[in-house]
Amino acid sequence: MLMKIADTLLWPGTFLCKRFNVDPESDAGLMRSFFNFLVYLPVGLIVVLAFV
Repeated sequence: MLMKIADTLLWPGTFLCKRFNVDPESDAGLMRSFFNFLVYLPVGLIVVLAFV
């Protein structure tokens, strides 16, 4: 169950890595983490600003 949640949260980075033909597990997942950051930063900012 926890792996399913983790896979769901990491999906944007995994999807973008596969689109750029990069193995998501290579380079210790730094590219996947960067892509996840680019996806979740605007989402998090919108959520925070909506409730302030």
